[in-house]
Amino acid sequence: MIPVLLFPQFDPVLVQVGPFAIRWYALAYIAGLVLGWRLLRVMVRRAPTVATIPQADDFLTWATLGVVLGGRLGYVLFYQPSQYLENPLRIFEVWQGGMSFHGGALGVAIAIVIFCWHNKVPLLGMADRVAVCVPIGLGFGRIANFINGELWGRPAPDWLPWAMIFPAAGPVPRHPSQIYQAILEGLVLFLLMLALARRERLRARFGFLTGAFLAGYAVARIIGEFFRQPDAFLGFLYAGATMGQLLSIPMLLVGIWLMARSRPVAVPDGAT
Repeated sequence: MIPVLLFPQFDPVLVQVGPFAIRWYALAYIAGLVLGWRLLRVMVRRAPTVATIPQADDFLTWATLGVVLGGRLGYVLFYQPSQYLENPLRIFEVWQGGMSFHGGALGVAIAIVIFCWHNKVPLLGMADRVAVCVPIGLGFGRIANFINGELWGRPAPDWLPWAMIFPAAGPVPRHPSQIYQAILEGLVLFLLMLALARRERLRARFGFLTGAFLAGYAVARIIGEFFRQPDAFLGFLYAGATMGQLLSIPMLLVGIWLMARSRPVAVPDGAT
């Protein structure tokens, strides 16, 4: 007998009143944005300061638009462009699922550029502070994937004690890859970013924390994809890589470049 767990059939809808429903997926986005915003208010106050508290408050709206619009359009363009071009109205059916982190990252990047230009805020300095907050939303998003019973893992070996059967994926025991990715992309990356952001000399190297986040996420995503079942409509791509892995390679390269090019600025004596 293979020791397996049966996926608990969570209701994807948390609360429903008449035709209106609050889904776990939406709650994950809201929780990630709100908690990230609260942390951003702390980060912008740390030396060297790059923005004011009211500016951090204003950025929440920009971040929300960047995440939602970028995430949805990224999924449409990167994963199923032909299907959505045939029926463009389906692009707006966000309740049916289909969000891309890489698209969301591009959306937030554009939002940061416009926000910093409009408010005369140091671009990379602000991006560094935002980068520390992003893993919170990533972790919540992966947990929501698990609750929805989607994005399950590849078939697991016989000896894996936490192998899980996802009813929508058939009777084969699989890796709960959503949990793996929640730990790697959420918890581990968040702790890493917090540890780096504690050092004022690294905070003063504008672009370093952004690069660390991009490189760290890319590594976490590439590792996680080895356990995640590729999307059925894409399968394995070049050299057996998945779309998530291929999209992470440019992020890794840009992250390394940002860290390498960052230069320290003067900070007070005794800074850590």
